Amino acid sequence: MKGFTLEQMTDFTDFTRGGDLTEFLKQTNNVFNMNNCRSHPVRVSPDAQHIHAFLQKPKRGLVTFDRIQRVAVAQSPSYMDTGSALSIPIVELLYLDSGSKDSAALVAVILENGKAEFWKYVERKAGWDLLQTSDLCNSTSAKVVSVCSSGKFIIWCEERPASESASVFSAARNNFRYCICKRTYEREERAVRLGGVKTPLHNSPCYRVLAAREDVYLLPDNQEAAPGNGSKFFLIWSPKQDRMTISTVCKGALLSKTLHSTSKDSDYKTLISECIGMLATISPPEICSVAPTSCGGLLLVLSSGCISLLQSDGVLRQIYTLALSCPLDCSNQISMQIYGSTLACIVYRTLYLVDTSTGRLLENIALKTDGMLFLNSSEKNDIHFLSSTGMYVVKESGVDPTSKQLGCSDTARPDAVLVEAVFEEACRYYQRRSLSSTQLTVEKLKSGGMFQAPIALSSILGVYMKTKKASELPQGGGGYSKLLASLGAELESLMALEQLKASVVSASDRKLSVSCETLVGQEVNRLLFSDLDRDNLLYLNVIFKTFPRESWQALQASLRLGSNGEGFLTAKAAPEVWKTVLSPVQATLAPLSSGQQQASSNGAAPVFELICRSLFTFQPKWLPRFVELAQQQAGASSWNYGGKESPESVPLYKRALCVLPREGQAQELQVELLLCSQRPNAVMQAMRILLELRRWERVAEVAQRFSQQSPLLNKEIFTTLLCEISQHRDLDPYLDLLWTLCPEDMTVTSILNIVLKSLPLCGREPGPFRTDRSQMSIGMLKPLLIKVLQRETKPSQRYADILQSPSFPPPTPPRQPRSVTEPAMATASPPLSSISSSVNDTSVDEGCSSPHHENK
Repeated sequence: MKGFTLEQMTDFTDFTRGGDLTEFLKQTNNVFNMNNCRSHPVRVSPDAQHIHAFLQKPKRGLVTFDRIQRVAVAQSPSYMDTGSALSIPIVELLYLDSGSKDSAALVAVILENGKAEFWKYVERKAGWDLLQTSDLCNSTSAKVVSVCSSGKFIIWCEERPASESASVFSAARNNFRYCICKRTYEREERAVRLGGVKTPLHNSPCYRVLAAREDVYLLPDNQEAAPGNGSKFFLIWSPKQDRMTISTVCKGALLSKTLHSTSKDSDYKTLISECIGMLATISPPEICSVAPTSCGGLLLVLSSGCISLLQSDGVLRQIYTLALSCPLDCSNQISMQIYGSTLACIVYRTLYLVDTSTGRLLENIALKTDGMLFLNSSEKNDIHFLSSTGMYVVKESGVDPTSKQLGCSDTARPDAVLVEAVFEEACRYYQRRSLSSTQLTVEKLKSGGMFQAPIALSSILGVYMKTKKASELPQGGGGYSKLLASLGAELESLMALEQLKASVVSASDRKLSVSCETLVGQEVNRLLFSDLDRDNLLYLNVIFKTFPRESWQALQASLRLGSNGEGFLTAKAAPEVWKTVLSPVQATLAPLSSGQQQASSNGAAPVFELICRSLFTFQPKWLPRFVELAQQQAGASSWNYGGKESPESVPLYKRALCVLPREGQAQELQVELLLCSQRPNAVMQAMRILLELRRWERVAEVAQRFSQQSPLLNKEIFTTLLCEISQHRDLDPYLDLLWTLCPEDMTVTSILNIVLKSLPLCGREPGPFRTDRSQMSIGMLKPLLIKVLQRETKPSQRYADILQSPSFPPPTPPRQPRSVTEPAMATASPPLSSISSSVNDTSVDEGCSSPHHENK
């Protein structure tokens, strides 16, 4: 990497009145670039042989400093000075096109009253001659506010006096009293011949005219701000073609129109009438500084610090963004110019050098004083600037060991940064079109298979295929070969896809099936390994619907589905695939009985639902185990999709249930999905489905398995089964298991209440001795009641230490007098064993409340 150094061309000692020039530059607080003559006091000739200074205070005038060519004639030079005799402000000093490199310099000094003084530099006497003074404007009352030269044209913006009737109108109408004028000039031996005045634009606001090669840029004047929407746009005018383009910073070119000689077509309001609606809706950023360039564009510095190049077609190309500690405004000292492929910019006494082709900072150089960049016609690619200490040129030096500290790297050349530039541009392209807030990086773009810009790939593919025919990529360290190497995998994939398409067209039925499996497998695998957007999700749905069997085979390969030695499903998919499979979906789940399936907002089923549907179709026994594996992945991963039940994250078992057909067709599978979730509500729902299906053995198995999960779930299971036993005798073989599930806090009273409330209603008046054995009897409840009663009558050990403590004896209860007839003790109830032995086979009927065995 070559560094940059400053080389002083002159310290003004070889200029006439060099000491005065140095003193003038030191006293001048602001030395800017040439974009507004009323606030920028210095001009440098194209050959860097003359320097012109505008004096404001205490004397108004023009002072010229010329480089001394011959000492002999330098004793009595003639200056192009106006001194204190000039009472009218100078608008601009223009170097006119001489038509020949050997011709003497021709300068036009434009005054505010429309006068133009034409001066010619005579080398033999090392001085200036005034050729003539002409009226630039047709009207003697016109006032020139801005002027420039382009080719053989002098273009200016003039203010015309308001008519006497204008005072009755609003002040806003008086703002449109300016006109854009032009006239040709032709250089002669001792004079300048001017053409007729033409006014391509009437009744316009105040504009600053800036020329860059053959185009003229019309920007709203900061001191005379355009009213309404006029400050939101600028005009680009081609004097040769008389074509005007309306452009903005944020929207680019809005309208391009050819002007005509009729006053109607050249009226300002007529010109902008077609785009006035769009102008009302935009808010462009503030332009802090502008500078015309030698390449034909206009450099703009926005308030955000962004330096952009405005081209003649209205396209605004961003070059570099200044990293400044404080924001910019119109009062900042900014000077900039483009030299070849290098942008030079002086801000806050710092010279920035930027490669315009890549936007990379080459170097920043700290300056001791303010500086102003200028162009030297003999050395257009060399960076020149003027300061109070002299003229300087920026030269490339040898290898700079501190170049990395200056922000440089060995990839700052266009051929070396081609790879990174392409990928960075692709990152910005995809980021603007992405709905995801995740920042896309170059590394992710290279490894994620996301670089699929068709135009870029098609252009690169042509060279790639040519090099493939030569059986090797181009050798060397060029950036293009590196780019081909970086995109090799993408290009191989694209070529393989094209070859597959070609083989499908002419393939037989058997080969067509194989090609279809290959293509579907590649597409499904590619989509599962990427972050799916809505379009790709819809595309995946189409693949599963059109090629269901091929998609199932591709799923087995991508998820690496298989079975272990015990017959259980295993899935060894990559974490990236699990993340795509378990991506959340914001949708409201419909009830299971409705048979509706969950779908995303664009009408496409999510990836998890697609996989569950394919599993149900081709391997339904694997579905519950797959949901269980998915739940394990969701719980163990950092993204935690499906971990909590909420509108944003629907539980996975519910998403899988929505894939099943209507109720009654896949209830067995529905039970397995509910049980695999291990959620209390889902387990109880599975229990009720099994009870409806009269799968008693399965009911007992589920009750025994999940009763140990939590006390609350155990109590719910016991209560549900006790209610079921009270209605029929089909669960009699499993009563011993049920009694072991009885919770610790269950009492005899609560058990009898549950049984009595669950008994079916009597359809007829029963007799005293029933023979119907479908009803529950006290004998069936005997083991349970004895177990619970023993637990109730067993002394509690909770307060044993208090009862045995001598320090806290229980208080003696008060004795009450008792009558003779009052029994000493109430009649005790017979023991439970005697009752049960006498009524062992007696039914308990809630519907018949009167006793059936009383003595008559």
